[in-house]
Amino acid sequence: MTKAVALLSGGLDSTLAVKLMLEQEIEIYALNFTSAFCTCTTGGVSRGGCKSESKRVAEEFGIPIKVVVKGDDYIEVVRNPKHGYGKGMNPCVDCRVYMFKQAKDYMREIGASFIVTGEVLGQRPMSQRKENFRTIEKETGLDGLILRPLCARHLEPTIPEKTGLVDRERLLAVSGRSRKPQMELAEELDINDYPCPSGGCLLTDKIFSKKVRDLLENKQDVSKKDLVLLKIGRHFRFEGAKIIVGRNEADNAKLKNLIQSGDTLIEPVGFAGPVAVVGGGNEAACDFAASLVLKYANDKSGKSPVLRKVRDGESWEFSAIPAGEGIIEETRVC
Repeated sequence: MTKAVALLSGGLDSTLAVKLMLEQEIEIYALNFTSAFCTCTTGGVSRGGCKSESKRVAEEFGIPIKVVVKGDDYIEVVRNPKHGYGKGMNPCVDCRVYMFKQAKDYMREIGASFIVTGEVLGQRPMSQRKENFRTIEKETGLDGLILRPLCARHLEPTIPEKTGLVDRERLLAVSGRSRKPQMELAEELDINDYPCPSGGCLLTDKIFSKKVRDLLENKQDVSKKDLVLLKIGRHFRFEGAKIIVGRNEADNAKLKNLIQSGDTLIEPVGFAGPVAVVGGGNEAACDFAASLVLKYANDKSGKSPVLRKVRDGESWEFSAIPAGEGIIEETRVC
């Protein structure tokens, strides 16, 4: 039986692409990529995000799946994309090149003949265009070996189509941003459970991208905790130091759990309010962080507020005054 590697996100398009190949008796090996920038890992999918969804789909279809974490090498792709960014910090073309190169290695490892993806021509403005399809294939050395079943009949026949491994007449001609054709096909194929129909990437979000850009411009060695912190609280940059202030109790708890060695925690003593984390021990930045805590606490008790500074197991209590709107706007990242 012919083998193929399928990029399976757990979203509707990739699920349909896999289903169409299984109906042509292609033996599918799924490959799922996870990233700190996936929108489906931020609370939108109650069952655990796209990673869980891809595993669920693989189990339902009875196919093996391999999960790949986009690591430090991917951060460098985001930092310096050869083909530039979209509207945010999204290096869409370079991201596809990154994934297809790894899919190519896996294809060779298992003896597969080609790669399957749920891409739809014209659905995403940066990466899903004919010229960029060609660029991606050229840079990965996969000319004619990437099959896009949902839009294949808008494209030149691939090698598996030309050699008869795949029946081109049973492939589709979907294009554009509407999801209606995919949803109709899902109903026809009895695929009813797709909680993340379109997926998504936080790097396309202009507001989130500001935090990513600030991080990459100010820190060379980015850690996993740094990436998680991008999704939490209000972000400021003061005299080179990063300051994150919680928006609610959930943020406060997360910030306390994610403190890294050398960081400073600023927290209210005896009154309700946010906590702040300062990257490093810059005292001026710590004082400013304290003023932010007081500003956002909006304490109406009339008492002189006390704050606690905690760093590497040691703590001090001190007082401060709320920050003014001008300095807040000057230092706000997002």
